[in-house]
Amino acid sequence: MANIKVVLKLGDDVSTDIIYPGRFMATVLPAETPQFAFADNAEFNRKLKAKEIPPESAMIAGKNFGCGSSREQAVSCLKGYEFCVVARNIARIFLQSAINLGLNIVICPAIEAAEGDELEIADGKVFNRTSGKSFQAEPLPKARQAIIDAGGLIPYTRKLLTAKGAKNSK
Repeated sequence: MANIKVVLKLGDDVSTDIIYPGRFMATVLPAETPQFAFADNAEFNRKLKAKEIPPESAMIAGKNFGCGSSREQAVSCLKGYEFCVVARNIARIFLQSAINLGLNIVICPAIEAAEGDELEIADGKVFNRTSGKSFQAEPLPKARQAIIDAGGLIPYTRKLLTAKGAKNSK
């Protein structure tokens, strides 16, 4: 993965209501959910909408990122900006939704980074190019990582079915 810049640093127990406030739950289309990402953080949300934050930027979080409800919109709004979420750990339901939707996630229990830092993620490590420190990431099972790499469960399944169809037609 190329170098990515940290654009938001969060603490522990960031709930899905912080990521995607409940008052926007009527909006479910993945193309529409990004506008409500971190809506209660007015300045960050404004920067997102104004496209002042480049796609594929990183957000850093502490423990239990994505706790709370199982709202899939919390994942789809982040996926809409192609964020990479680097967290000390991720809540179970959010993790599964992230895999299903193909959100790039990295579990890194000892991560240390600040907004503005530049990270390089490769070979199971997160290297903070700004501080010069390196941190071990916890790899996801290969099958789960393959789903993320394919862009989510639907593209992954489509890829498998297409490959199977091509094989059967020979």
